[in-house]
Amino acid sequence: MERIRLGSPFVLRSVEPPISAVEGKTVREIGRLGKRIVLHLADDLHVVIHLMIAGRLRWRDKGKALPKKVGLAAFDFPAGTVLFTEAGSKKRASIHVVRGDDDLRQHDRGGLEILDASADAFRTALLSENHTLKRALTDPRLFSGIGNAYSDEILHAAQLSPLQLTKNLANEEIARLHTETINVMKLWIARLRDEVGDGFPEKVSAFQDGMAVHGRYGQPCPRCKSAVQRIVYAKTEINYCPRCQTGGRMLADRALSRLLKGDWPKTIDEWEDPVSRS
Repeated sequence: MERIRLGSPFVLRSVEPPISAVEGKTVREIGRLGKRIVLHLADDLHVVIHLMIAGRLRWRDKGKALPKKVGLAAFDFPAGTVLFTEAGSKKRASIHVVRGDDDLRQHDRGGLEILDASADAFRTALLSENHTLKRALTDPRLFSGIGNAYSDEILHAAQLSPLQLTKNLANEEIARLHTETINVMKLWIARLRDEVGDGFPEKVSAFQDGMAVHGRYGQPCPRCKSAVQRIVYAKTEINYCPRCQTGGRMLADRALSRLLKGDWPKTIDEWEDPVSRS
């Protein structure tokens, strides 16, 4: 690592050690803490990068200038430069420079690593707090690195409602969820690695061709062909299939159900055939 150039002073969230401490240090390993990328350098230094939603890393020729507006930082190496960019006006991506394992552990939210999790460990984490399945799977204190997109895909594969409470799950449902969580994550890791090949993974997106429900509102479910539905909240959404996951029941979208009131369809049959509601 020859140096890190900052395009925005706000992306650096740490003070000690200074960012200049990384200059000339060899990157010995690239790791991950949940959704954070960690560059492990010589002299027990670590660069922790959180892309958040809109952050991207792009490999470019050495010394490439940072793009205006979206350029956050540039990591200069002898063979090239990695540009760190973030689209949008709200800059949430971050860089921390830390020294030693104790300081590095401060960035670990403690969630279970899914691919290494036994059935018992998965069950313990899932039932440690009573939440909806959607919230449980995306809670970094419970499970590491799943996120919004893949939680939708996992719940569709397991044929479980995103709003089902963890305390109400049957043993068979927990076992199925554990199996499908591992299957879905392995599937997409393999697909994305194959797509990148020996190149640099620049196409980082939560919306991928071939997903069953995530980002596919209104499109047919690949299993039953019913229209994929969604629940919109804040700036994100839950995508699900009402036939496969909720027994045909439509989950109320806060904004639309408030607007439509009594006209809000309660089942997928009513949604697909409005005459049945009259």
